Amino acid sequence: MNTGSNGQADAASPTAENENDTAAALGSRAPAFIQARRSLHLPWQVGVFIVGLAVVVLGIVMLPLPGPGWLVIFAGMAIWATEFVWAQLVLRWTKRKVTEAAQRALDPKVRRRNITLTAVGLVITGTLLGIYFWKFGFAMPWNIGE
Repeated sequence: MNTGSNGQADAASPTAENENDTAAALGSRAPAFIQARRSLHLPWQVGVFIVGLAVVVLGIVMLPLPGPGWLVIFAGMAIWATEFVWAQLVLRWTKRKVTEAAQRALDPKVRRRNITLTAVGLVITGTLLGIYFWKFGFAMPWNIGE
């Protein structure tokens, strides 16, 4: 870090550079020749939006079905973030919240609480399954007669 004669950081400190890089990172990441021509850039943006929309819709369809629904939704958002500032901001916010949640999950009190809740949930589920198997055997619920 560069310091002046009074011991304070100069304007060209690494922190200031990182903030400038962050601000410069927002916006279109289309190739320069496409950004330079509006007649190419608008169709490029429409194409990126349609591809991102298709991926997000696929992710939404995967939420109730087997598959990595949230992962696909975030992939669609990442596609949009290559071209749209709003998507870049949403991804930054999401990344910050996920990082905060990961840090909270590492807190010993929270871990103990989560382990306790999981154990209680497993005991309740096991008890209910035991009662079901005791009463009906290994028959599927839709095969049980009145």
